[in-house]
Amino acid sequence: MSSRSPDKKSNEPVIENRRARHAYLIGETLECGIELRGTEIKSVRDGQISIAEGWVRAEAQPLSLSLHGVHIAEYPPAGPHRQHDPDRVRRLLAHKKEIRDLADQIRSRSATIVPLKVYFLRGRAKILIGVGLGKKKADKRQDLAKRDAQRDMDRAMSRRRS
Repeated sequence: MSSRSPDKKSNEPVIENRRARHAYLIGETLECGIELRGTEIKSVRDGQISIAEGWVRAEAQPLSLSLHGVHIAEYPPAGPHRQHDPDRVRRLLAHKKEIRDLADQIRSRSATIVPLKVYFLRGRAKILIGVGLGKKKADKRQDLAKRDAQRDMDRAMSRRRS
């Protein structure tokens, strides 16, 4: 039996893109692997990654899924000659059928694929991507109003209990 139990919390970071849920109405989500180089994975483990400006391109011909606009900072202990390009295009790993489905959705609905979360699963970096439809300004205001109303209700209930 393994000395490491699967339900233990690790100290590896979980990086979330909160702005994506504010700017897009997220539909289908998909967990993908991400192809990283040695110094990139070390920077991600340190939490030195920015996915807020990122987006994903799904292409049917040739079948590929690529991550654009994500900044992974350089890893200083590696030295100046072993560094990676912080803004390079990275390949995402998914099944062919999943990539085809995403490419079809993007083509038919004119949506955007955005990265939602980067985390580690059994020592491997994973990225959660979602198909997002852009929200209008009124939709964003309505979401803020709902959140404020829910917060007020929660406060009133907590005062009532105490």
